[in-house]
Amino acid sequence: MKKVLFLHGLESQPGGFKPRFLKEKGYQVFNPWLPKSSFEESIKIAQHKIDTESPDVIVGSSRGGAVALCLEPRGAKLVLIAPAWKRFHKTHHMASVKSDCVILHSEADDIVSIEDSVQLAQLEGTTLIKAGEDHRMSDSDALEALLDAVKWVTQQ
Repeated sequence: MKKVLFLHGLESQPGGFKPRFLKEKGYQVFNPWLPKSSFEESIKIAQHKIDTESPDVIVGSSRGGAVALCLEPRGAKLVLIAPAWKRFHKTHHMASVKSDCVILHSEADDIVSIEDSVQLAQLEGTTLIKAGEDHRMSDSDALEALLDAVKWVTQQ
């Protein structure tokens, strides 16, 4: 069974719709609570999960995507959902993203601009997939894109 570390967004919490969806699809999902009051503590919590659980893939949603970019993945592949990286890249060291990373983003996102993901994909040479109806990325199109991305990166 493939292991997924799911890093939730700022206003989300563990046990949300996307990590439950992945669990229902047969993945072992680790979904730690990331305190919205401390980006640094969120990084520490996520890195500890990587170091102790050795996930196959890290999925970072919105702020969780920015957290994911600050981690040492130890071989885990990366799927970013509307990553809020621009809000943190000037104050925190963001790791280089490998070309096998997949970024998912809705063109109708009104929280994190899709242009941020376009820029990240161009800078890092990663794949950007436009999917979903909004920032939440919980509609069926977005969930299928998430499942496809996780399957793709774990088969590399």
